[in-house]
Amino acid sequence: MSTPTIKCGVSQMPVVGFGTSRTADPGAEVEMAINAGYRHFDCASCYENEQEIGLAFTKMLSCGGIKREDLFITSKLWGTNHRGHLVEAACDKTLSDLQLDYLDLYLIHWPIPLEPGLGGRDPNDHNGMPLIDSKPPPFSETWAAMEKLVESGKCKNIGLSNFNIAQIQEVLDCANIKPANLQVESHAHLPNLELLEFCKKNGMSFVAYSL
Repeated sequence: MSTPTIKCGVSQMPVVGFGTSRTADPGAEVEMAINAGYRHFDCASCYENEQEIGLAFTKMLSCGGIKREDLFITSKLWGTNHRGHLVEAACDKTLSDLQLDYLDLYLIHWPIPLEPGLGGRDPNDHNGMPLIDSKPPPFSETWAAMEKLVESGKCKNIGLSNFNIAQIQEVLDCANIKPANLQVESHAHLPNLELLEFCKKNGMSFVAYSL
């Protein structure tokens, strides 16, 4: 069964993806999704399940029914790794966990840099509030490091997630490699049509998720 696709940077992205953020048994569910015909998988380091998903990818690819190029796999850079010197290591960890040589799409998960080096996914202050990076890097620093991942072959495409128009424009203004994609909440109760039109005008594919 062929899967309809749309252009995403230098790739063709299946129009329907399988999200992995709320999976009770991520490995088994990814295996079932592949068997059901899904070819687009949305992952993220902060979902804390990429190792299990990587085992499933390796198992399914080794069976011979699908090839790596049949899959479109997305992951995301978490906020504690926005500083330029941390980006590649974060991507390398995701590639290792997912047991992949490259990602089809790597996104900056949120436009909010969190304090690095404190351990754990969500650093908080003494009041339990998110601890914003004390030396927040500009988008230009993080994006330049993302571009190096494309140049090295670790990512085919790079993009953004949960950014607004002003934030996307800031990235566009400094980019040598333009964002290929925006992933954002979009559904009947929050269509985000202005963002969709902005992406169309700037040659960015648009991935909608719902909570």
